[in-house]
Amino acid sequence: MRLEAAGLFTDGLRAAEVARRLRISPKSAYQWQKAWRDGGAAALASLGPVGQRCKLSQRCLEKLAAYLDEGPAAHGWDQDQVWTGARVATLIGRKFHVSYSVSGATRLMRRLGFTPQVPARRAAERDEQAVAAWKESQ
Repeated sequence: MRLEAAGLFTDGLRAAEVARRLRISPKSAYQWQKAWRDGGAAALASLGPVGQRCKLSQRCLEKLAAYLDEGPAAHGWDQDQVWTGARVATLIGRKFHVSYSVSGATRLMRRLGFTPQVPARRAAERDEQAVAAWKESQ
């Protein structure tokens, strides 16, 4: 969209008209026009994705994927075999000394091709024999 604005500025259109045509705020149009005047169309080119860069290097990401492949039991979680976002965040902290939030660890898992799991919550008083008998009767 910014490069389209550069073309409109080159054609002599004013910032207000560019804002109307491109459906952007006038403030953005004026900022883009100033950048275009100072550095041409190249000044309006995208600088790449925004947001915080990954805290782990490519090598560390490969190690993390290998750790996740080993399974939770290999890293001290032997109650069940599921990777939760909280467990992965803890694992990252232990292995790489880097702090990740649960949601950040979940996004990182997805990026590596893993899906976070939610452990099954069962009542402490659950009667497995009664459940099995009920399933058979259905």
